[in-house]
Amino acid sequence: MRRIEPDVWAGLAALLVCLAVGTPILLGVAETQVPRPVWGALFVALLVTALIAALWEECRPRQAWVCYGAAVVLGWLTILTAPGAGWLPILLVFTAALSAYVAPPWAGPVVIVLNVVVIAVTVGLTGSTVAEIGLSALLYLLIQIATLLSVLVTIREQRMRRELGEAHLELRAASVILADTARAHERLRIARELHDLMGHQLTALTLELEVARHRDGAGARVHIERADRVARDLLRDVRATVGQLRTDAPDLREALAAVVRDIPGLDIGVWIDDDVCPTEEVTLALIRVVQEIVTNTIRHADATSLRIRIESTPERDVRFTSVDDGRGSPELRPGNGLRGLSERIEAIGGDVRLDGSDGFRVTATVPAR
Repeated sequence: MRRIEPDVWAGLAALLVCLAVGTPILLGVAETQVPRPVWGALFVALLVTALIAALWEECRPRQAWVCYGAAVVLGWLTILTAPGAGWLPILLVFTAALSAYVAPPWAGPVVIVLNVVVIAVTVGLTGSTVAEIGLSALLYLLIQIATLLSVLVTIREQRMRRELGEAHLELRAASVILADTARAHERLRIARELHDLMGHQLTALTLELEVARHRDGAGARVHIERADRVARDLLRDVRATVGQLRTDAPDLREALAAVVRDIPGLDIGVWIDDDVCPTEEVTLALIRVVQEIVTNTIRHADATSLRIRIESTPERDVRFTSVDDGRGSPELRPGNGLRGLSERIEAIGGDVRLDGSDGFRVTATVPAR
């Protein structure tokens, strides 16, 4: 079951408060300066546009900005047409706080100032004194500033936590790849030394025995031929060892476990079939693919769970599948990260499919060798 984020609870609480302050007018307890159905339409339109702006703030930023502007204006109209409705100006506090999510940084202070002007005019319509108007305006000014600052602090903490997760992931992936690079260099060095030293000597030994075999002395021929076979077997073994040192890949299971371990705020599960044996090049590509997918999930998916599976196909290729429980994106528009992921897979002869209809799913097939 997916965990509900604190932002969702905060949004639900704000919606309930808005409904609570508007209920007296909807029930006829408070009076309005326009027909009640008209005011009810304004109130519902305010809630709907604000909700759409909150839901679209990441996937459709321009549309969210337009909806937010409409919500601000509707908030003013809602307040001005019901000046004697008590705590109704709280609606403007929430529109000011929403600016932190959907609007540029300068919009919040501007909206707060305009909201204070509207509140002052609304209080003035009730026949209040100048002191009462000033006190109400000051009160709501402070409430809006405090609420906006609180939201900005929360957003900053969320961004820092996300950046920490990305940096943690990048460090883990770099560490794994650096360690494998060091091992690869060491294997190559040993392979070269074996080939240059032992290989040369054994080749010379074989040539000497070949010459000796054609000389006189039947009693020595059996031993010479036996030594010849041993030398040839040893040379074959050395060459096989050199080839193995050159082609052995790092353990994919251990490498991915090190990359995805202890990512804050995201539960990651990795399953790798026992018969998956990719080369070093494919292994390093899969490590980078996992890194990019986890980074993309942290940044954009708003997910709490990510599942990754790597298995062999009947054609002995490697199939990679990842899926998260985030919000997905039906209108998928790959950014630099996803384009880089596709290019990395295609560079080793594979293909990749992206699907954002239900969470976000990546399916790739690459040759094992």
